[in-house]
Amino acid sequence: MTFVSAALLTVSAGGPALADDKPGSKPDQPKPPSAMSSVGGARLGQPGTQVNLGTKTPVLPKKVTGRSWMVSDAETGDILASHNAHWRLPPASTLKMLFADTVLPKLPKDQKHKVEPSDLAGMGEGSSLVGVKEDASYSVHDLWLGVFLQSGNDAVHVLSAMNGGVDKTVQDMNRHAEQLQALDTHVVSPDGYDAKGQVSSAYDLSLIARSGLQKKDFREYCSTATAKFPGGGKADDFDIQNTNRLLTGADGVTPYKGIAGVKNGSTTHAGTTFTGVAERDGKVLLVTVMNPDSDESQAVYNESARLLDWGFAAAGKVDPVGELVAPKGAAGDAASKGSPAHGKDHGKGTGQSAAAAKKDDSSGLGIALAITGGVLAVIGAGVFLVNRRWPLPDLVRRLPRR
Repeated sequence: MTFVSAALLTVSAGGPALADDKPGSKPDQPKPPSAMSSVGGARLGQPGTQVNLGTKTPVLPKKVTGRSWMVSDAETGDILASHNAHWRLPPASTLKMLFADTVLPKLPKDQKHKVEPSDLAGMGEGSSLVGVKEDASYSVHDLWLGVFLQSGNDAVHVLSAMNGGVDKTVQDMNRHAEQLQALDTHVVSPDGYDAKGQVSSAYDLSLIARSGLQKKDFREYCSTATAKFPGGGKADDFDIQNTNRLLTGADGVTPYKGIAGVKNGSTTHAGTTFTGVAERDGKVLLVTVMNPDSDESQAVYNESARLLDWGFAAAGKVDPVGELVAPKGAAGDAASKGSPAHGKDHGKGTGQSAAAAKKDDSSGLGIALAITGGVLAVIGAGVFLVNRRWPLPDLVRRLPRR
């Protein structure tokens, strides 16, 4: 794996962090705001790459071109490194994580629903579909498989109808985002389809994923590689496969060891987006990458894999630049941990300097993917993560259920 030299990522101790400095950035590309939200720490409100590297910490991978990205520890909430973490950008189907985190607890998975024509109204042209049919009956379980595996906007709209309609579901999602302190997020369409004013951020998507992953069914669905979907009759059932290439190894992407979800997306305005969770040696990391501008095939997955590799190699060797905050009201005043008024002062870090990032014999090498069992090994790792006790802080585990 190729890593960028320390000199290219120098951040002064007293000045702002790097501007929109991702490799391959084109001059006509939008630039991040000069100041963004500081939820989770002051450093996160600054544009550019935020990371604290010591002498024995690997430097960041070179080939990461995402407009916004973040690597965080799912257990502690520590943010190990970020780039324009609070830049509000179109999220594409990664927004379905918020849809699931909001609606999944409300509908029993064995509940059945006969699809009315009105249930499928209002879907955007060219929407991704799982193949829901009018007048056919589906269980909630079937529909969630369609959402997570095939990113089916048709399944989202049917579940929204069961939740009281699209408008109510959008209101519920915006309310839940505020409760989670995902304040960069504004929902217009529950399926993530491009809509004016619909935005999220790498920070918020990681926060939302962390909340969703505390729900057993959410973990099950997002780690499922393949499933059967009803086709109207028993003989008409058909196979569906998860569109998360790091899970399945489809389209030439190398499956990532220990991957267990969570969601990918792609639209005209959002480009490609991805939030993933992976476990290695008892450490669970989250990664979010939004809109890489690389010409590399399947760039969003390859860049996510590189950042996860770096995160596992850097864990325990790098001081965090911020944190994933707890939901509002999770445990009194402690729920505001990491918010602008109550958070740790991660803004006093020195950033990455050439001296601090100088390599020695034990740094800068990264770690190999070391996949030996193919897709089955990846699925096995996902099942392990699903079945183990999810190691999240007590504050977040006490998130009120709906």
